[in-house]
Amino acid sequence: MKNVKNLTIAIVVVVIAIAGIFAYKSKWMSSTQSNTEQADGLFPGKIKVGHLIALDMAPLFVAKEEGFFEDEGLDVELAFFSNPGDNNAALAGGSLQFHINPFTLPYFGENSGVPMRIISTAGGLEIMQVVIQGQYDVESMKQLAEWVNDNPDEKLKVGTLRGDTLDMILYKSFADVGLTYDDFEMVWFNDLLAMVETFRTKEIAILSHIKPYTTDLIVNYDAEVLTDNDTVWGKGTPNTTIVVLEDFLEQYPETVRRYLRATYKGFDLIVNDPERAVALLSNGNYFKIDEDVLLYAFKNQPKEVLLHPNVDGMTIAIEDMIKQNYIKRPKQSIVKTEILDEVVREFQ
Repeated sequence: MKNVKNLTIAIVVVVIAIAGIFAYKSKWMSSTQSNTEQADGLFPGKIKVGHLIALDMAPLFVAKEEGFFEDEGLDVELAFFSNPGDNNAALAGGSLQFHINPFTLPYFGENSGVPMRIISTAGGLEIMQVVIQGQYDVESMKQLAEWVNDNPDEKLKVGTLRGDTLDMILYKSFADVGLTYDDFEMVWFNDLLAMVETFRTKEIAILSHIKPYTTDLIVNYDAEVLTDNDTVWGKGTPNTTIVVLEDFLEQYPETVRRYLRATYKGFDLIVNDPERAVALLSNGNYFKIDEDVLLYAFKNQPKEVLLHPNVDGMTIAIEDMIKQNYIKRPKQSIVKTEILDEVVREFQ
């Protein structure tokens, strides 16, 4: 079991990002200022995208496999990260042009002087879930609070990832029923897949995680769902968002537009033809999960293509981050969805 003692992901992100942003600016700016394609708002060469493994990243994977990026004239390469902090640092350092990360992570970057901008959600609704082992016969956060009050001498082990959306959904859902982290034995991870394995082996009682991994726990390991991100923060509050640096957004708006257009097409395919989506994703083995579980996850999502982030819901989580002293209050909004709004209108 991989615990993170005292040192949080937030601190790691800040330290790496501060060092990386200077390297990014000097490398990226010098390589683009003289390129003639810059006037067209197109980034020259390969587009590298950092990602994790959540179900809301499936539009990215489907767009890659179905050729939607190629249709838009983009040469896209995917880069997997098992840790959101490493993904954040890679964007700050200039080795990525886009990344998909929990929406809390760009705020860490912005807080440390790295101008990260959220341009869209990654795609998907109700992606985050808090699950509990079925043996406890608890099916809601209210019932969990009752169980905790009835068993004061037993602290359930709770697995999450500090500074992540997985942390913030627990913080809020516990607070809503009068609980705090002090009521549990918190286990802080730094690897998303290791978290799932400890739940499968019953080393932890409660896990905040993401579909399709929570789907597998529900279908095959007797897990019960306590809550999800739409319930805690409101419909459309994302798990992950698509992020670029401010300079990239300003200089390459056409690249951003084409990227979001391909993402929309990928999301739409998942909603309207989940069987086709699963078949495409089997080519790349993106999710270490059975295809029937992945199909179940797709079919049990809300049937809606929604990429515009619920900023009000995100703000609730950001305020909780401030309460926990993870970040200082942002000086400005980092959500920039003007290009996304244009793209969505094209499909309506």
